[in-house]
Amino acid sequence: MERDRYRALELQLRGYRLTTAEILYHMPDHPGLLQTFVWQDYDIAPDYPVLRRFLEFWERHIEGRLHSVQVASVEGVQPPRWRHVGSEFRLGGRGH
Repeated sequence: MERDRYRALELQLRGYRLTTAEILYHMPDHPGLLQTFVWQDYDIAPDYPVLRRFLEFWERHIEGRLHSVQVASVEGVQPPRWRHVGSEFRLGGRGH
């Protein structure tokens, strides 16, 4: 478990993002019906080589023909950013 956290941090520092893909595919025995499979791993946007390898594996070894794939990714580790929020708080002694 601890090793997985370090692996995730290492990947994020190398530019990988947590990526989720919703994969719709035709059920092998009932091609008119669609089934959903959710895939998640760390990958590099915008080319997504890890996801592409998984989809290539799917097409070669899994019977359900792919219908569509929707991808979302989130940057994990980012440099700190400062922004002015337009508020001011005054802290003072008594009577203020």
